[in-house]
Amino acid sequence: MQQGIKTTFLLLSDTHAKNGVAVPDLPVDVAIHCGDLTDGSKIHEFETTLTLLRSIEAPLKIVIAGNHDFTLDEPVYREKADTARRLFSITPELMRKEYGNPGGAHRLISQEPEGIHFLDEGTHYFRLSNGADLTVYTSPFTPSIEADWGFQYKRGDNHDFTIHSKVDVVITHGPPKGVLDITNSRQRGGCEQLFAAVARARPLLHCFGHIHEGWGGKLVVWRGTEPSETPSHFTDIDNSASSVIETLATIEPR
Repeated sequence: MQQGIKTTFLLLSDTHAKNGVAVPDLPVDVAIHCGDLTDGSKIHEFETTLTLLRSIEAPLKIVIAGNHDFTLDEPVYREKADTARRLFSITPELMRKEYGNPGGAHRLISQEPEGIHFLDEGTHYFRLSNGADLTVYTSPFTPSIEADWGFQYKRGDNHDFTIHSKVDVVITHGPPKGVLDITNSRQRGGCEQLFAAVARARPLLHCFGHIHEGWGGKLVVWRGTEPSETPSHFTDIDNSASSVIETLATIEPR
């Protein structure tokens, strides 16, 4: 992204097709939804979220999936549909009525106008209306103990986040380990491999969701000019120079 071109972003995540989600009534250059568009991946939930996205005044709207959006992960959807048929006698007709055909949710979002771009994992390039060139890396994948929802891998397994050094913005559903990832059980829910990939690429912005209680923003200052051999939030972030912009604790009444 060129220096000197002011670019504004609106970041959303984990709206779960809730009605009445409030978004700022201000125009922005780029709106980003970091996944969990739905709660149960039903077709009517995707339609609710598309209505929300249409209401945002932005020429570019980038959307990725989250683990709740499992119908966008076709192998997982087919497996869940088969399980529903075998164990609960749920008919294919009822599955189609509630969740659509395999690939249906993907087509619904991908064919949406209004500047909405649904992105799979990888690197993508955009020329913004303000003249800036934007390079983004996107990934919906998150670690999980069972890994039985959409776009998940088992915690402890490797997932290759291929983020190159010229990426401006990283958009993932889940957090990197050590940054805004503390869960209600006081455990870190972020991914080590994702942190290492981000530490090596050092993008201008990394936005994510997934850990609801970890909502917030942090201005990170990196140590040195090169990442450590095994990057982690202990070794690669200068925590004394970094600053938390906002957390739930700072905005909720006590």
